[in-house]
Amino acid sequence: MKSIYKQKILKNLKSGFVAFKWVIFAILTGTIVGLTSSLFYFVLTFANILRTQNPWIIYLLPIGGLAIVALYHLFRGEKDGGTNLVISAIHSGDRIPIRMAPLIFISTIMTHLFGGSAGREGAALQIGGSVGNALGDLFKFDTKDTNVMIMCGMSGAFSTLFGTPMAAAIFPMELVSVGIMHYMALVPCVVSSLTAHAIASLLGVSGHFFEISNIPTFKLIPTLEITTVAVLCAFLSVIFCWFLHKTEETYKKIFPNPYIRIVAGGCLLMFLNSIIGQYHQNGISVGIIEECIRGTTVPMAFLFKMVLTSLTLGAGYKGGEIVPSLFIGASFGNLIGQISGINPAFCGAIGAISLFCGVTNCPISALLISFELFGYDGMPYYLLAIAFSYMLSGYSGVYRSQKIMYSKYKTDFINKHTL
Repeated sequence: MKSIYKQKILKNLKSGFVAFKWVIFAILTGTIVGLTSSLFYFVLTFANILRTQNPWIIYLLPIGGLAIVALYHLFRGEKDGGTNLVISAIHSGDRIPIRMAPLIFISTIMTHLFGGSAGREGAALQIGGSVGNALGDLFKFDTKDTNVMIMCGMSGAFSTLFGTPMAAAIFPMELVSVGIMHYMALVPCVVSSLTAHAIASLLGVSGHFFEISNIPTFKLIPTLEITTVAVLCAFLSVIFCWFLHKTEETYKKIFPNPYIRIVAGGCLLMFLNSIIGQYHQNGISVGIIEECIRGTTVPMAFLFKMVLTSLTLGAGYKGGEIVPSLFIGASFGNLIGQISGINPAFCGAIGAISLFCGVTNCPISALLISFELFGYDGMPYYLLAIAFSYMLSGYSGVYRSQKIMYSKYKTDFINKHTL
């Protein structure tokens, strides 16, 4: 009996040591990533302000594109797959080069400064993942523990830039393999996310909260209306993913040379912007999301953003897909609300989280983001919209390295990459 108790005590001590180890390294990761991502936030904010005050700067977009390609060529990053590289590294155990962090940092700033239409959280995931990988290498972690460090870094960076620590803690674990949660990384990711968020708050990095009024009581008619919005957004998420991937493939087919490709893409973006005449849809475009939640937006804003983002990222400019997906969903949901007479602001919120879920295949993260961005009052509607969006978006996704481990329609193990 004594030997059994002894074994239990030793096992508990070992578990405690492992937990202590991960808390220490998660705090370290969250601190470094929080500082790095906060710097990224401030520089990116300055770049967007500078571009907004000087609309003519978009005519330098092709030159900025040349600089981005040259930078990646100089540091041997031509085969960089962006966020896909981070996800793939967790699946395969490959290393994420530390040079990826400064490369994506500088190139994303340049993309936003010169008027490319992209987000920032995708870049943050790459920065956080590369920092986490570097720390894992520094402390001689094995492949599995290094993967946890990568997810730690992703959580910290996402939390810093998006201001949603709950969703940031879960998102990397859910993103990598849909249908399987890497719960071993729960404590490290939570601690890293909260640490980075605390540092960002101390430094003055502001998150986003969109207050929604007049949320309908949870009854049959509003439920059917909101479900319809979610279903439409699920189909739109499939179109957005397809268009995003198809644009990149078409660019590479027509312009095999990356220098010519990015210049051609920059010229095309300049031409389209001169026609649209709304430069506030470039860059992060958080202001448009705020307008949608207030109940007003340009009717075709979702289409403009979808085209501009696809052309920007497909040409080789750098940035993320997450904020654009929220923009597209919010503006589309708002439009549906204006047409149908349903509360446009609330439809904008439903559209944002539905499209986010559809393109990332991360329903739990989408639900947590809805709480952190829009509050808890609309909880049953958010839950319902996310459920339908997840199922009806099929196996499409913005990240092709992401794996769908279990079918969305049967309890079958499928282990396939997103389309």
